[in-house]
Amino acid sequence: MYFLTGWPRRLLCPLKSEEEPFHIQPSFHRFYFTVLSETQLSVWFSRPSVLIVSYIESSKAAAQFGFYQQAEWKPDDSMIAVAAANGYVLLFDVVGGGDDRYLYEPVYPKGSPRVKVTPGFKEEQCAPALSLEMKKPVDLEAPITCLQSLQEDLLVCTADGYLHVLHWDAISNGRKAISLSTIPFSLDLQSARGGPSLDLEGVFIRDMEYCVTLGGFAVVLDDGRLGFITPLTNRITADQLQGVWAADVGDGTCVAVNNKYRLMAFGCASGSVLVYVIDTTTGSMQLSHKLELTPKHYPDTYNKTGAVKLIRWSPDYSVAMVTWECGGLSLWSVFGAHLICTLGEDFAYRSDGTKKEPFKISSMSWGAEGYHLWVVPSRMERRKEGVEMVTPPPASLHAGILQFHFIKSALTVNPCTSNQEQVLLHGEDRLYLTCGDPIQAHSADTDTPLGPHTHLGRDSSPLHHPDPSSSSSLSSSPGSQGLSTLLGHKHWHVVQIHSTYLESNWPIRFAAIDTAGQCLAIAGRRGFAHYSIHARKWKLFGNITQEQNMTVTGGLAWWNDFVVTACYNFIDQQEELRLYPRSSNLDNAFASVTKLHSDTLLLNVFRDMVILFRADCSICLYSIERRQDGPNPAASVELLQEVSMSRYIPHPALVVSVTLTSVRTETGITLKAPQQACMAESIMLNLAGQLIMLQRDRSGPQVRDKETPANHKKLLPFCPPVVLAQCVENVWTTCRSNRKKRHLLEALWLSCGEAGMKVWLPLFPRDHRKPHSFLSRRIMLPFHINIYPLAVLFEDALVLGASNETVLYDGLQAQGSAEPLEALFPYCTVERTSQIYLHHILRQLLVRNLGEQALLLAQSCAALPYFPHVMELMVHVVLEEEATSREPIPDPLLPTVAKFITEFPLFLQTIVHCARKTEYALWNYLFAAVGNPKDLFEECLMAQDLDTAASYLIILQSMEVPAVSRQHATLLFNTALEQGKWELCRHMIRFLKAIGSGEMETPPPTPTTQEPSSTGGFEFFRNRSISLSQSADCIAAGKFNLQKTFSMPSGPSTKGREVDCAENMYIDMMLWRHARHLLEQLRLRDLGCFSAQLGFELIGWLCRERTRVARVDDFIAALKHLHKDFLWPFPVIPMGSVSSPLRNGRCRTVLSTQLLKSQSADSLLNSAMDTAPPVAAAQRNHAWLDGLASGGGAKDMDSASSHSHHAPQTHDAFLSPLSNKADECSIGSATDLTETSSVVDGDWMMLEEHSSTLCLSQAELEHISMELANKGPHKSQVQLRYLLHVFMEAGCLEWCVVIGLILREASVIKQVIGFLDSPEVPAETVQSVRSGLLAVDAWASTDCLGYKPFLQLIRPQLQQLMEAAVEQVQPEAFQPSSQASKLGGPEGPGSPATEDSRGGSTPLGLALPSLDPPGGAALEDGPPEQTEEQAEEEGTYDCTLS
Repeated sequence: MYFLTGWPRRLLCPLKSEEEPFHIQPSFHRFYFTVLSETQLSVWFSRPSVLIVSYIESSKAAAQFGFYQQAEWKPDDSMIAVAAANGYVLLFDVVGGGDDRYLYEPVYPKGSPRVKVTPGFKEEQCAPALSLEMKKPVDLEAPITCLQSLQEDLLVCTADGYLHVLHWDAISNGRKAISLSTIPFSLDLQSARGGPSLDLEGVFIRDMEYCVTLGGFAVVLDDGRLGFITPLTNRITADQLQGVWAADVGDGTCVAVNNKYRLMAFGCASGSVLVYVIDTTTGSMQLSHKLELTPKHYPDTYNKTGAVKLIRWSPDYSVAMVTWECGGLSLWSVFGAHLICTLGEDFAYRSDGTKKEPFKISSMSWGAEGYHLWVVPSRMERRKEGVEMVTPPPASLHAGILQFHFIKSALTVNPCTSNQEQVLLHGEDRLYLTCGDPIQAHSADTDTPLGPHTHLGRDSSPLHHPDPSSSSSLSSSPGSQGLSTLLGHKHWHVVQIHSTYLESNWPIRFAAIDTAGQCLAIAGRRGFAHYSIHARKWKLFGNITQEQNMTVTGGLAWWNDFVVTACYNFIDQQEELRLYPRSSNLDNAFASVTKLHSDTLLLNVFRDMVILFRADCSICLYSIERRQDGPNPAASVELLQEVSMSRYIPHPALVVSVTLTSVRTETGITLKAPQQACMAESIMLNLAGQLIMLQRDRSGPQVRDKETPANHKKLLPFCPPVVLAQCVENVWTTCRSNRKKRHLLEALWLSCGEAGMKVWLPLFPRDHRKPHSFLSRRIMLPFHINIYPLAVLFEDALVLGASNETVLYDGLQAQGSAEPLEALFPYCTVERTSQIYLHHILRQLLVRNLGEQALLLAQSCAALPYFPHVMELMVHVVLEEEATSREPIPDPLLPTVAKFITEFPLFLQTIVHCARKTEYALWNYLFAAVGNPKDLFEECLMAQDLDTAASYLIILQSMEVPAVSRQHATLLFNTALEQGKWELCRHMIRFLKAIGSGEMETPPPTPTTQEPSSTGGFEFFRNRSISLSQSADCIAAGKFNLQKTFSMPSGPSTKGREVDCAENMYIDMMLWRHARHLLEQLRLRDLGCFSAQLGFELIGWLCRERTRVARVDDFIAALKHLHKDFLWPFPVIPMGSVSSPLRNGRCRTVLSTQLLKSQSADSLLNSAMDTAPPVAAAQRNHAWLDGLASGGGAKDMDSASSHSHHAPQTHDAFLSPLSNKADECSIGSATDLTETSSVVDGDWMMLEEHSSTLCLSQAELEHISMELANKGPHKSQVQLRYLLHVFMEAGCLEWCVVIGLILREASVIKQVIGFLDSPEVPAETVQSVRSGLLAVDAWASTDCLGYKPFLQLIRPQLQQLMEAAVEQVQPEAFQPSSQASKLGGPEGPGSPATEDSRGGSTPLGLALPSLDPPGGAALEDGPPEQTEEQAEEEGTYDCTLS
């Protein structure tokens, strides 16, 4: 509503004076302010805020009249009355200096574009030169307590109990004195008018204010009683006054009346403000609400404020400012919503935590349109400041007036509904709106909210080329106005009002925004202007005379691209309705003008209709139609209907807003006719806070639409009005319709001050059933929110608002001096806020047994991103209320809420998240309603929702005995192992250990070494030192005893512990069982991942299982499974001969450096994308590239980072498009390849265009392409080599053969066959390898010819194996050196090196073949849980080779 902004401004009086001001009083229009000190009367101008004239009393006159006390302006600003201490009323004439005399004028530099266009026209900015002339004083012979100005009269109350009525001119001696004791008072006007009230002897009126709309005076008597005095006739005479009391109040101090809402606010000595209304039937005073600080928000100060000193309603009557004797300011909305208070938070405390003294105020007044609050500090404040200064300040510094700056919601004065989903605030010279622009939040190159991207709202500008660095920030689409845009960020879009317009037409009175949120219109004192957010341009009237000859009276609104305004034309002296097209120049020549018969007070737009509320209390409906006949856009306006409301509206100024809506009471019936949602069905009037509804009367005979021509359609009359709600500040409704969210779009939203919000919700019969006749069609549901609502997002179930935030600044005070007054206040800013309200509505429906309606509503909103949060909030609020209630609850709501949530798939998460955020003491109550946590845990397991199950485990651990938690933890652990959820597995290991060692209260933290690392499951090399040249004795001595040779990673299962407790054994048994299960199913890739992620001692375990589960029974099945698991293509036969020029290694260097460089990058990316879910793939895309930086080169990185899934790119590395194509074939569809499929087809023909750049023959190129086609992803290759290494160390020779076959490494097969001669190798293994290789040979001959060339290559080894089977083995043949060859590899320079088909020289098992992957980081498995940080460590280790 109103928000404080910035620091207060201090106005210094330029005249030297020893006196200090203590009273300020505004003129009727608030352009002038009277400031009083003891013998001085000053008049200040509002903009610029300068002193115009000062009248100083002579000491002789001051002795006669006494010091000045208070002042009052005549309504036409021509006179000022001042009350003096000795009972005199001094009247001053305010004499203008003529049209051409100004005290201050703007001066423009030469050549400035701001030249005077119209001679004789003056900007409002000029401060007029005035003079004051004292008239004859009036002596009332008693101290004066208060003054009150009426149109022609001045009311003066004196301490002798009299009420004096003076004429303003005071020449005709029209003095009337009425004794208070002669006025009859009663509790209501219906009581018999008795004689004068006897108990009023000696009592006088302490404070009084006249209320125009109530036609009477609100008074506070000196004994603290509150009353209301009504003149029974137009003239105020003693025998025509009647008073009513407020019952049971005796501590009143001051009063302020609200003319728009007919409220009387009385300040009390207790510190609270009582707001009364007059009951229209009995005439008695009824308490409406209280404005008081609550102990909840202000525990230290709520009862220490002292008496209320002043109450001031804002000029538009929407807020009240209150100050107390002990200081401080507090702002409340008209019906009690608390907005600001300076007694708490940063206002009351310095940044070091010390408390500030509250700021005491002696007088205050709102400025024009409520943009400023003029405050005169109490004398003590200034004295204190002066005393502490080292040197006394100049006298002029004393006369300080503070100006607080406010920005306010456009709804306060222009409650039109052309856009209800955006918050629009206006300050004195700028507008703030919630920009629906996600891009703007990311514009880092600008500091102001008006960055270069702000205009990209609805139709994104073609001029905006985002730079690659910000590409991630543009992911959210700037599409339709809705959740993504209006909630994107907390920035305001700030628009400076055009200075030329502002100078001549300050203050801004109206502001409006169009439905698209792209155009703004403002109207000041004269004319109006509009602004396009897209083009960032203001449009002003080209002809300043046209601007100055109209003033907007009834408000502004947008209709499509027309500005609709109700204005007064000064030339014709005529009220008019005008429509100006936005696209044309702002000129009356393009306007469509309709003459009106009466002054317009309010204007609103609904679809193609305009509704006007006029000063004669009638409502007019007009239709607008776009005309296509002329070259310029134009509109025609036609009167549809007039409705007189004078019977129901006592005073036209009481109507706060008028709205045309499609809301009807019997909506439920018309479920099949959604077109009725588009028709103007009813008028909503906010009459002084009472919401009144007039519906169309459909009771008469209904004429079918087809029978009447469209232009003669008679509109239905309206029924008599019905009151819907009380204490209404704002109303929101929409003319859009949406079949899916009818509840929210056809509802009516009300803001009701301290009572929160209300929604008038339609109730629909389900499945087109006929509704029950006894059921209401709509229901009014109240709910509380924590923000002040300024806009409602209907489909998104959100309320938008704003709130004041404060920033403390230190160091504002100079050394040795007191704080300046500005430093007493923090710097104020306005923040955007929003709040979900759906859970309140669902709860209210469930309370009223409308579960079916709640379900329909919730299902329509289930797609909202914060719907799970809504459900949690609902459970949490109900649980807190019921479980902590001291009284037994007869009809608890929690079981109903629990049953309601089970209708949604997120039931299990909702309950557990709510429980985890609630204290343990309430869990029993919660689970008594929702079900046993053990059952819920099992449901999670059945639904495969392991993370939620883990949360339930924490609850079970607290509520059940350890045995039960261990049993459930084991279940979850096994399931997590099966699904490869490694992060969860690590937590489960820790959890199980905690249960075993009794650490249930504080489960141990996850070990740091075991944080999931970048290698995605193969981090073995980083934590162990592999000696590639170990001596044979060393290996023989510690052959399979890994603990001695290697330093293993200290994962959870191998954490240094003195005693192997049973718990660890229990965990190890489960891990072993899972490893056995994986190996039985030939899932080597999962086994490797499992081993590295959980720090499982794979080699030691494989040693134990060498003769059991680590055997290979079916070599062909194992081979096929590995092809599928590692996305490895089956080999194909080249079109040419098997022999190739590459065999001699001619092109090895080219391949190993450049081709691998590009291919590893792309195959890595693509394999990551194929195996991971889309989100993880996108994250990994960038992370991998970081790891590749060392090998890839900058250009590769840039192109790769921007490359989409498999699009061919030209890289620096030659043949890169080819490698991408290869990926597309070999990786993208590896799982679909059959053994006999051939990849050599048209895909490789693209090579020809590159062949000119290569010095290779066709045959060589063909061979390269064959090699690429026959290789799997680079990552799989490294993983397979690692597994080969592990199996080699563990002595599982059958698996070594299988991996050697898939990698087509002849040296590996040769090495294994060499090992088979060892006496330690059991005969079954030898037999198994032999039969397996024979089976593979037979299978390759029939099903997969691609393996034949490789089998040919290892034919000698096969022969040797066959012969060994025939011969008896000679035991002497095994020398110790054979053991060296078995695990250590050949030593010395003379070792034979065998060329494999890739041309790489490969030592035996332990040493990895030379790959040098770029960045060395190719070992990732990429489980779905992999986080981005893991991937970023990629480059931290290297696999190098001897």
